[in-house]
Amino acid sequence: MNDIEVGTVLPSITATFTRQTLVRYAGASTDFNPIHYSDRAAEALGLPGVIAHGMLTMGTALRVVTDWCGDPGRVLSYYVRFVKSVTVDDTAEGSTVTFGGTVTKVEDGVATVTIEALFNGTKVLGGAKAEVRVD
Repeated sequence: MNDIEVGTVLPSITATFTRQTLVRYAGASTDFNPIHYSDRAAEALGLPGVIAHGMLTMGTALRVVTDWCGDPGRVLSYYVRFVKSVTVDDTAEGSTVTFGGTVTKVEDGVATVTIEALFNGTKVLGGAKAEVRVD
């Protein structure tokens, strides 16, 4: 990985979140907030419907980096800001999010990767960046 340059585009990934995905994630994370499985609860709080867990979206986004570098232990830091929720309809198709990344800085053996997450053509993460040891 020593030949990484600014502008390197990482292979994108696509993830589909279904209600089943959310239930499984709730069990693994113990985050049983009803906005992640109940339309009624989500709408009562003014949400457009059931939304995916933020940490599920965030963790899936980092896969762009870990798949690219081949070792999650190379990730030195990771930051995201949530700017829009991923709504998940109660259908078998679920909701698809596309994740990509671009190297925006390389210095002292560390690459900074800016990560993008798009749901229905709209960014759902803002300022998402990971620092990765590349030497």
